[in-house]
Amino acid sequence: MKLYNFFRSGTSHRLRIALNLKGLKPEYLAVDLRREEHLGAAFKAVNPQGLVPALVLDDGEVLIQTPAILEWLEETHPNPPLLPADAAGRARVRALAALVACDIHPVNNRRILETLRHQFGADEAAINAWCGRWISEGFDALEALLASDPTRGRFCHGDTPTLADVTLVPQIESARRFQVDLSRWPRISAIDAACAALPAFADAAPGRQPDAG
Repeated sequence: MKLYNFFRSGTSHRLRIALNLKGLKPEYLAVDLRREEHLGAAFKAVNPQGLVPALVLDDGEVLIQTPAILEWLEETHPNPPLLPADAAGRARVRALAALVACDIHPVNNRRILETLRHQFGADEAAINAWCGRWISEGFDALEALLASDPTRGRFCHGDTPTLADVTLVPQIESARRFQVDLSRWPRISAIDAACAALPAFADAAPGRQPDAG
């Protein structure tokens, strides 16, 4: 397998974590978003949408869109599972993941921020304020949901990582990058610490990637 990704991309970060948890080590192919390599013909031949990550399977099939790739991973490499065994648990984990992936990340991704900078003249203080608002609103809701689950355990759901943790940790990394104070969310911070202690998460961190810098 080959993984086209960028070290600082939140969606790429999610997929790296999941691949590590599943014990899979695809070839790392860096696509430098800073140089707009994702918009070039070479990468668009892989993914016409021009977005990372893209996972190329051994038979040449190209998988795009992180939620779809994560579901493919769960179906084709079921151990260790990243979804609970019970239907209600799976729904809860998917909802926690969607809170981040659908409601926080899309308004803070690179395309949006570049538009704010270049079309609307936003400086870095305005960018941080924009990101901080949406991250904070989402994390307030997530913290409340975590608090409402008396059987939660060390991670978002139970005592083993799930898709919710895979999705949350890269957003926490983004929160730090945009200077969001995480101290107001103790449960989220505790989950982050629990994940950071696992090699699958630590090895997937942006600063550990070959294209970091």
